[in-house]
Amino acid sequence: MGDYEQKLGIKLWAEEDRPREKLLQHGRRHLTDAELIAILIGSGNRNETAVDLSKRILAFYDNNLTKIGKASIQDLSKFKGIGEAKAISVIAALELGLRRKETQEEQLNQITASSDVHKYFQHTFADLNHEEFWILLLNRSNHIIGKHLISKGGQAGTVADPKVIFKVALENNAANIVLAHNHPSGNLKPSESDNKLTRDLVASGMMLGLYVVDHLIFASNNYYSYKDEDLI
Repeated sequence: MGDYEQKLGIKLWAEEDRPREKLLQHGRRHLTDAELIAILIGSGNRNETAVDLSKRILAFYDNNLTKIGKASIQDLSKFKGIGEAKAISVIAALELGLRRKETQEEQLNQITASSDVHKYFQHTFADLNHEEFWILLLNRSNHIIGKHLISKGGQAGTVADPKVIFKVALENNAANIVLAHNHPSGNLKPSESDNKLTRDLVASGMMLGLYVVDHLIFASNNYYSYKDEDLI
């Protein structure tokens, strides 16, 4: 392929091979991951088409969209042909995909076991490189009222203020609370500060009539439940 053809890139291809036309003619399911990413980034660089560039990015991340979802704007911008704007487009698209799954999980409206909490929150904690602390608000029959982000921090941890937790629960007329946070390190074992916070919140909740029914720690694709371990 000559320099002129290289510059033409995706525009040179036969229509049935071009991602946008392929999507229009055959539907979204017929496109590869690389072709979908190529639509997002629009164009490649001097030496490769958008699809070739997309294939190179996928190969770098082991063809794993979850790994790409964890990449930062700076990480993606290191690829020749991917500037800040294109990196933002890719990250935004993958985030929308996560939120779509999250919306599907919100159809679950009653918590009966720790696995229900995991199912509800798994997409919230997916791809995070920092720690976040959330609470799940329940009524007396453990139907979900809502969820609330309490705090977020770095890889070393975050601070969950009991006053904020119970203020949010009272304002939303919650009867029961589930605590949830993640360990970006991948280590499921609770820290001593996790244990102390859980004990303090359980005790304070009992005094207020707002019961902490479980505390889950998320790491990778697994979780730790204080209730399952008979610690609540």
